[in-house]
Amino acid sequence: MSLEIITPGLATTVQDRGRFGYYRYGIPQGGAMDQYAATLANRLVGNTPDAAVLECTYLGPKLTTDADTVVAVTGAPVPVLVNSEPFAQNTRVELRAGDELSFGVIQGGTKFFIGIAGGIDVPMALGSRSTYPIGRIGGLEGRALQAGDVVPVGARGVEALPRLDAVPEEWLPEYPRTFAVRVMLGLYDHKLTAEGLANLTGAEWTLTPVADRMGLRFDGPGAPWRDEPQPFGAGQDPSNITDAGYPVGSIQIPGGTQPIVLHYDAVSGGGYAQACTVISADMDLFARMAPGVKVRFVPVTMEEALNARAERRARFDRVWS
Repeated sequence: MSLEIITPGLATTVQDRGRFGYYRYGIPQGGAMDQYAATLANRLVGNTPDAAVLECTYLGPKLTTDADTVVAVTGAPVPVLVNSEPFAQNTRVELRAGDELSFGVIQGGTKFFIGIAGGIDVPMALGSRSTYPIGRIGGLEGRALQAGDVVPVGARGVEALPRLDAVPEEWLPEYPRTFAVRVMLGLYDHKLTAEGLANLTGAEWTLTPVADRMGLRFDGPGAPWRDEPQPFGAGQDPSNITDAGYPVGSIQIPGGTQPIVLHYDAVSGGGYAQACTVISADMDLFARMAPGVKVRFVPVTMEEALNARAERRARFDRVWS
């Protein structure tokens, strides 16, 4: 079966858990920006955790299906419409052939996800179906969906777990207007001034509209760097370094002004210092932020970061148990 895209929405792409093992070659991991919300969609429709879904940004698509199927919409709160009639989000929705799925205005966050029984069945590219538009890799022809696209869907398998008709309330993520994002300092926090470090980890920052799958820019009091002679090969900006690799979730502050959080489609290295890195357990939070939300970057220890990662894994395991 397949989906026909009537209108594509703002930036609708095919995403799964991501592609791993190629970061050292400059190919980012990609994958759904909110992995937890995407896995809830797959659980509702009876897929396996690695099935591909549609990731929608702000404005969702309008689409039809050519066969009876099951869909689920999770993630950022948004009205779900089937043939213009409202259906509950975070539930299992039965579609008949020819039914039209569309969406209202998003009510929080930026990303919501459409899971469909059988998963989006585009070809694998480097071990993943995730779309990396800059590299034209994965997804449907390496790009966001367009009007008129026909998106293949895999065959429905036997559901291995008991049917789930709705996501339990206690499983649902939240979409507040303020966030605490946990970070680990380094590798270059020592290059910040005392004021810069205090501002980065103590002040409140506001998400700007300059935000996408590569990175998110935050406005606030600034976090100045020390005025020191630059090493050979570095640029003139005090935040420049001789090129280094970027961990996923790195925070750069070019010019000491606006922190930029590098997300799943970001480059893997370059010449800006990383003041700190968002812990893996908190990377989903950025898909739940809309421009204007307030964020504090809270330093944690390695032990706290590992505990948070274990807690996150336990949440995922609960969904699939």
